[in-house]
Amino acid sequence: MSELTLTDFWRLVTVEDKTAEPDSVCQSLKSALSDLSDEQLIEFDKQFSICMRQSYTWDLFGAAFVMAGCNDEYGFSEFRCWLISRGEAVFKAALENPDSLAQCTPLYFLNEQPYPYLDEYDLIAGLLYEERNDDELPFISSGLDQPKGKRFKDKPKFLKQNYPQLFAKYWQ
Repeated sequence: MSELTLTDFWRLVTVEDKTAEPDSVCQSLKSALSDLSDEQLIEFDKQFSICMRQSYTWDLFGAAFVMAGCNDEYGFSEFRCWLISRGEAVFKAALENPDSLAQCTPLYFLNEQPYPYLDEYDLIAGLLYEERNDDELPFISSGLDQPKGKRFKDKPKFLKQNYPQLFAKYWQ
């Protein structure tokens, strides 16, 4: 593989075992990325950054809140990493309609709670590049101070109205 295509990106980033522990998911990606050239790692990181930017919306933050109580910037970043790991179809559907994530099963559970998070999944390519080159990947700014759209209201009435499927499945 000389050039990393969008198809290659989604093949590499998509997790097959949807209930795998987050650490093993990250380890699998690291293993897959270790076969890439430096140029391919740069392209992979660029595509990942684009997906992170596209998914930086209040609507998706609200979905993460309903699914797993996500209420901070760091958790939302981990949630978006998890979302990307679900594959292109799930990712695009969630951008269009965050409530579609109710159909996204199975899901990894931690302490009997849904855990749609992947810690530092977005950093794997950069860390590999740095290990090899003693240098960091080119910085790609997210370009946004706040998620796109209008902030969601965290009142149950609003959440039930705006995320009916997720609310029915996850709200307790």
